[in-house]
Amino acid sequence: MHTLPDRLDLGRPYPLGAHWDGQGVNFAVFSASATLIELCVFDERGRKEIARYPLPMCTDEIWHGYLPDAKPGLLYGYRAHGPYDPANGHRFNPNKLLLDPYARRIVGDIKWGPAVFGYKLGAHRADLTFDRRDSAHAMPKCMVEGGGFNWSGDNPPDVPWRDTVIYETHVRGVSRQRQDIAAHKRGTFAALADPRFIDHLHQLGVTAVELLPVQAFTQDSYLLDKGLANYWGYNTLSYFAPEPRYLSNGSLDEIRTAVRRLHAAGIEVILDVVYNHTCEGNERGPTLSWRGLDNASYYRLLPDERRYYINETGCGNTLNLSHPRVLQMVLDSLRHWVDAYHVDGFRFDLGCTLGRESWGFDPGAGFFDALKQDPQLSRLKLISEPWDCGPGGYVLGQHPPGFAEWNDQYRDTVRGYWRGDPGTRAPLAARLAGSADYFDKRHRKPWASINFLTAHDGFTLADWVSYNDKHNEANGEDNNDGHNDNRSNNWGAEGPTDDPEIRLTRERVQRAMLGTLLLSTGTPMLLGGDEFGRSQRGNNNTYCQDNDLSWYDWDAARGEDGSALTRYVARLIALRRECKSLRALGFPHGETQTLPGVADLAFFDERGQPLSNGDWDNPDAKALAVRRSGVDEDGNGTVTLILLNAGHDPIRFELPDGPDLPWQVSIQSAFPEQPAAPLGNEDGLEVPAHSMALLLAAVRIDQVPGPRVRVPKAEPEPHAQPDDEPADEAAPPPAAEAETA
Repeated sequence: MHTLPDRLDLGRPYPLGAHWDGQGVNFAVFSASATLIELCVFDERGRKEIARYPLPMCTDEIWHGYLPDAKPGLLYGYRAHGPYDPANGHRFNPNKLLLDPYARRIVGDIKWGPAVFGYKLGAHRADLTFDRRDSAHAMPKCMVEGGGFNWSGDNPPDVPWRDTVIYETHVRGVSRQRQDIAAHKRGTFAALADPRFIDHLHQLGVTAVELLPVQAFTQDSYLLDKGLANYWGYNTLSYFAPEPRYLSNGSLDEIRTAVRRLHAAGIEVILDVVYNHTCEGNERGPTLSWRGLDNASYYRLLPDERRYYINETGCGNTLNLSHPRVLQMVLDSLRHWVDAYHVDGFRFDLGCTLGRESWGFDPGAGFFDALKQDPQLSRLKLISEPWDCGPGGYVLGQHPPGFAEWNDQYRDTVRGYWRGDPGTRAPLAARLAGSADYFDKRHRKPWASINFLTAHDGFTLADWVSYNDKHNEANGEDNNDGHNDNRSNNWGAEGPTDDPEIRLTRERVQRAMLGTLLLSTGTPMLLGGDEFGRSQRGNNNTYCQDNDLSWYDWDAARGEDGSALTRYVARLIALRRECKSLRALGFPHGETQTLPGVADLAFFDERGQPLSNGDWDNPDAKALAVRRSGVDEDGNGTVTLILLNAGHDPIRFELPDGPDLPWQVSIQSAFPEQPAAPLGNEDGLEVPAHSMALLLAAVRIDQVPGPRVRVPKAEPEPHAQPDDEPADEAAPPPAAEAETA
């Protein structure tokens, strides 16, 4: 390394972070309450501090300085001086090396021990004490990044929301057991870029991968002590730096290459991001970055007891997005991932928290307003998890236009229906039609409902049909962790079984549920591995299982059963793509005839009769027929009729009255390999127990007998709606309406 100067030049307060300009590096970091911030420079191995500089200037609460001749690869950290006064929210301790909140790259791991805590660990007065041990030896270091990447020719797919099919997966778990990929690439972004993985996505027909957190996160000491690991990654250490373990060769270009190859294949990349809390936990947590730089600004503290944190996340702390500099950090982070890595969207963990102001959740909160007005971020796919642990923390359907939301009502209703729960026919009808009862407000579109059966948090689909109870013993918490209400059914035996009848039922129910998901109005999200029957052996909370319990078994995927299920899922996605009526631009309500004698939405019983109020109220009814129709501007129409039988016996469905249509039995979950076949208008179709079938009729509007109907011009589909009307409170889902046409 070259000889370092005696002092820093003044530098500039913007941009925040460490930025190389070709001649040196400018450092800028926010702290409103510090009295001094020092830049610490380390040797190339990060073991020895070789220089320490006071940042010479503070402008508008941004401390800054310029290090001439410094280059990319420089390792650094900060020390912040100020009051150690927990009662007033201040926790400055210059003995603790701090990560730059804007660091683009993190090198090394936390070495857990007393040194990384700002107070004397184990002391009677706990966090009111002051620890003088230096933490530099136990801390990872920030690295200055530089250089560029040739993005020429990269064309983001920009898939319309109505055509989107999401595949939720984990960078490490999806490839850790792929023997056909080089060992050092397994579990990294290099494996995501592998043609074999991309071919699998193409075979399925999905249009986007949603990756569990890839921003750098901590390996928590209490998990390491039990021989476990933070697998999911919902404990963020850096909002700008990627998780180092996900890089096979240490180069950030590995991420860019993966994104570029996925884009070339027409597949978007969505990141699951955690801006609701950080890894520093509550008042007894470590001092790693934000806490030591300006605890009172970065975190929401109890107004009358500022020693303590508001914990609406259940993770010990809550980021204070009401502070302009904290909000800026989040927005700068989002823009960084778009600019540096060309990602196509974000899924916001505990999105309710991000919309909280001092009075509670607000769809007009600063975070939402900032995103909506941002010319870059507002065009992305933005997805929220619409709940948190705080008061009033369930806000499904209450996000502003431009957001999609995870719809757990869809998950629970579909699970309950196929389990055979009484009284589920009416709510199922509402979910199949896009959950308009939650989302049809402020000109939002059906795609706002992210429909899912399973996600990383909970049972896989194969486990949902195999276990009545969770089996989380491997987590070391006496099976007390994870959800207890899984609405699952093992169909006669807990776990794996050789009983042919039980296995047949499980296979049928899995296929019926996948058919329901992919043929519903809204945006379907498929949990990675469900397409080939991935199991976690009954564990519904694998957050700490970085092993074969969580990793995808690609040998099983290539086996006879796994391959057959994958082909079936691919057929369903292809049918969804073919049928415009399944991807409606607006919410169908059964009040518009898109074809003569055919409404955009109608519900029938197995006799082909519209359902009366008494029929909807029948708690024991297990049969439902859902007809949807749509016509494009050229007069090409599609009509679909989905027949669902959640009962234990076969049911014969009669076709509803209406014009003669060229029906095809397109797919049957009970006979997944059976090719499409015609069905006469006078014929019925027997649907076996625990199964569904899709009938499809492709027509031209001028070939359907009956009075002509004007087809409204399709509205454009914006990514966000410039609408500032207040959101209504989400009403309970009404019973689905009967046929009105």
